[in-house]
Amino acid sequence: MGDWWYRNITEPGKLPVLLALLAFGATFLLTRTVTRLIRAGRGPFRDIAPGGTHIHHVVPGIVLMTAGGFGAVGSGRHGVTACVCAVVFGVGAGLVLDEFALVLHLDDVYWSEQGRQSVEVVVLAAALGALVICGFSPLGVNDLTQDEQHDRGVFIATLVLNFCLVVVTLLKGKPRLAVLGVLVPFAAWWGAVRLARPGSSWARRCYRRRPRARARASLRAFRHDRRWHRISRRFQDLVGGFREPPVQRRTR
Repeated sequence: MGDWWYRNITEPGKLPVLLALLAFGATFLLTRTVTRLIRAGRGPFRDIAPGGTHIHHVVPGIVLMTAGGFGAVGSGRHGVTACVCAVVFGVGAGLVLDEFALVLHLDDVYWSEQGRQSVEVVVLAAALGALVICGFSPLGVNDLTQDEQHDRGVFIATLVLNFCLVVVTLLKGKPRLAVLGVLVPFAAWWGAVRLARPGSSWARRCYRRRPRARARASLRAFRHDRRWHRISRRFQDLVGGFREPPVQRRTR
C-alpha cells in the first residue's frame, strides 16, 4: 500500500490535489449541514449579519481561494507548504461553489430553484478533481507518446481540435459535457456529434430550416430529461436540502 501511495500520489505530486479535493468536499457537506440547521432553526448556528448586513460564506471563500491559490502556485507540487495551501484553497472553493447560484444570479437564490445549480457545479467540480487524481491530463495530452509530445505540430493540433469540440458541445447546450471534455476528449467528441439541445445556440441557428432535426432533438431531450430529471432532483434534494421547509417558531 505504501509503495502504491508513493508511486501514484506522492511521487507525481498529486497529494496537494487530493487534499484540496477532500477539503473541498468536506467543506461543502459541512456548510450545507450548517445552513440546513440555520434554516430549520436548530442548533447554535445563526446567520452572520454585523451591522444588519448578511455576510454570505462566499465572501470568506473568495479570500481563502485567493490565499490558497497564490500560495499553491508559489510552493510547487511537493512539501508541507503546498499541502497546506491546497487545503486552504479546497476550503475556499467549497464555500464559493456552495453559493455559485448566488454569484451567477447576483441574488440570494440559495434555497430557490436556481439554487440547485450550486449542487450541480459542486458535483461537476468534484468529478473533475477525481479525474485529475486518477491520471487524466487536460486535453488528452497524456494519450500522446513521448515522441508526439515533442512534436509541437501534433501537440498544437490536439489542443485546437479538442478546443473546437468543447466549443461545439457548449454551443449545443451541453455545458456539463463541455467541461468534462476539457479533461476527457471523448466526452467533447460525443457531445459535438450528437444532436443539440432544443433552445441552444446551435439549434436556433442550424435547425431553423430543418424541422426533422428539431423534432428529433426535442424528442431526444424529452426522453433524456424524463429518464434523469427525477433522479437528479432527488439527489439535489438529498444533498442540498431544498425540500426541507423551515420550522416555524411559536411566539408567545
